[in-house]
Amino acid sequence: MLLQNKETGNLVEINDFLELIDPNQQEIAIQSQSGEEEQDPEPCHKNKLLFPSGESLPRCWTDADYRSA
Repeated sequence: MLLQNKETGNLVEINDFLELIDPNQQEIAIQSQSGEEEQDPEPCHKNKLLFPSGESLPRCWTDADYRSA
């Protein structure tokens, strides 16, 4: 799955979709898609990611207490 880094605007590939949707996991492994060669995986905080359309990630993916607010 591809998402966009808010800070750089670059597309990043998510290595483990289950990490992405787990609200208890705040950092996930991503691979930057800028450049010609595949980049090494690196950790990234979920709040720095959004969908390529500009939409934020669903709150239930980022906040384990999303039901209590």
